[in-house]
Amino acid sequence: MTFVELLTDPQVWASFLALSAMEIVLGIDNVVFISVMVQRLPPEQQLTARRIGLTLALVFRVVMLGFLTWFIHMTTPIFTVGEYAFSWRDLVLLAGGLFLLVKGTREIHEGIEGTYDGNGSGPLVTTMTAAVVQIAVIDLVFSVDSIITAVGMADHIEVMIAAVVVAIAVMYVASGPVAAFIERHPTTKMLALSFLLLIGAALVADAFHFHIPRGYIYFAMAFSAGVEFVNVLASRRGRKGDAADSGTRPPSKE
Repeated sequence: MTFVELLTDPQVWASFLALSAMEIVLGIDNVVFISVMVQRLPPEQQLTARRIGLTLALVFRVVMLGFLTWFIHMTTPIFTVGEYAFSWRDLVLLAGGLFLLVKGTREIHEGIEGTYDGNGSGPLVTTMTAAVVQIAVIDLVFSVDSIITAVGMADHIEVMIAAVVVAIAVMYVASGPVAAFIERHPTTKMLALSFLLLIGAALVADAFHFHIPRGYIYFAMAFSAGVEFVNVLASRRGRKGDAADSGTRPPSKE
């Protein structure tokens, strides 16, 4: 099919729009992870780290699409343990899920134990390289999930690449506001870390062929985020009320 035929085919546009929407939804957890990770860097390095992380996400996805024939065979079992047959995809999902569980648990433990710095934003990583490496690892895991979805929803690699580029562009625009919101409201960081635990558990379950419908996970995340948003609004209103009361209260007589 020529490029002009692709542009004039309604089915191609339908698959492009559907795949773009799905890729954006699948990228939400990626944005959350990057937003949490860049907070551990000095402020002047955070924007650069976000750009590098999202660029790596795009590169991983496009490269995997380029090796589509090889990638499809990643679902072929390579060994069996008991009743479970594991493929390369399963091993990548298992490693990524365990990585998220360990990383999320450590971050939550540091927050609870009070091992944060004076600004309350957490201990800084030694170098940007440490943050970028961790972002790259999870980008790779999320890329596997993303490309498997793309292969199942579209027939043309041009459509897949276009949808991936659109999704990364949306993630790029959203990552800044998400990171800023998490920084302004520290309690949302714990919520974001709990999301990482939820996603990690889902990835491990997928590796053992126990699929948890993503709709359930995203509904739980949306509901929790909604409750946290209401809490943030209530907290703001409470602070404004306290400020108004202190401004109108008559001075005490000595």
